[in-house]
Amino acid sequence: MTRLRYGNTNTFYLPGSGGGLLVDTDWAGTLGRFFRALGEAGLTLKEIRYVMATHYHPDHMGLVGELQRLGVTLLLAEEQAGAVHASDGIFGRDPGLRYVPVDETAAVRFSCGESRAVLSGIGIRGELLSTPSHSRDSVSLLLDDGVCIVGDLEPLSYLEGYGENAALRRDWERLLARRPREILYAHAPG
Repeated sequence: MTRLRYGNTNTFYLPGSGGGLLVDTDWAGTLGRFFRALGEAGLTLKEIRYVMATHYHPDHMGLVGELQRLGVTLLLAEEQAGAVHASDGIFGRDPGLRYVPVDETAAVRFSCGESRAVLSGIGIRGELLSTPSHSRDSVSLLLDDGVCIVGDLEPLSYLEGYGENAALRRDWERLLARRPREILYAHAPG
């Protein structure tokens, strides 16, 4: 796995036998910085065959539409479908960003329950879990090697500070039941 940071959001590249997967992108308008970060990591766009967002807030999905236009296929969990265009209005306020909306019709759609089979088909061993305490469309990627990419899920160390936040506690209980060995957050420094 390779961590790319070219803005405010950690982006993760996972190689797969059926093509690499990019988890999250940054804000729209960061494509040039994305390509520089790829080059610095020794990667090329040709290695990225798939992209997914942990959720559809602007700082996690801003480049998805542009990557689709460049031939990258979106993996879209059904649990996220209603939120895909939630950031369109935000990006639309600044035409200088050259935002390209996500093309849902070109996505590979599946439920989190079907995610293991979809990921296995591209050579990545793991699954998506719905973790809606951050936003209803949030998912976490739990790899069989124990690495868990949680996007903007509130850090485990903050759990007690949230008191009786049942949704957050439920999300963490589901993740911890799978015994992850490493948790990767979208905004933690590298």
